[in-house]
Amino acid sequence: MTRITVDVNDEWLDAAKEVLGTDTKVATINAALHAFAVRRQAREVVAAFDQVEMDFSGSADAWRYGGGRDLDTLAQQARDAEAA
Repeated sequence: MTRITVDVNDEWLDAAKEVLGTDTKVATINAALHAFAVRRQAREVVAAFDQVEMDFSGSADAWRYGGGRDLDTLAQQARDAEAA
């Protein structure tokens, strides 16, 4: 673990503390850094999925007992939602 001394804007720190539900300055800063790291990982996962062609044809039949959600139109619905 790295130990640093840094000047931090008190208003921003208090706001982050409230949002993150942390009790100390150290916990708040660590939680904020962790949140940004997780967001970056999530962007990378979404980008990886965006590069893969998904085929949902016949997905309703793939679930046990023929039930489940029909995903045939899921990709088109996502594109329509982005366009709106």
